[in-house]
Amino acid sequence: MSQNLTLTLIIVGIALVVLTTIILKKGRISEKHALLWYAMSLIIILAGIIPQVLVEISQKLGFTVMSSFVIGIFIGILIMLTMALTVMIAGQKKKTTLLIQEISLLKAEVEKLKNK
Repeated sequence: MSQNLTLTLIIVGIALVVLTTIILKKGRISEKHALLWYAMSLIIILAGIIPQVLVEISQKLGFTVMSSFVIGIFIGILIMLTMALTVMIAGQKKKTTLLIQEISLLKAEVEKLKNK
């Protein structure tokens, strides 16, 4: 793997850690979501620090150009993050629906008590 690609992976990983930390400190994402981004950053940094592992894996998978393999890894990471966030959003939707139902029941109960 070229030094430029190795350096780019390390810089991208560190930039992602810094960006995630800034967003987390501003309260724009929860710790649970930040952990996903930190995990992905760690994978990217490790890929840059230990490039020989990537070279061996890419050769076994039949990639002739290392940059194509790295792009494939990035696409895989994005797919995993998208799936994880989709699961979280689905859970939040269920909780919101339940909360709306509970509030409606409470409003009906309050109206019932007011009318007595």
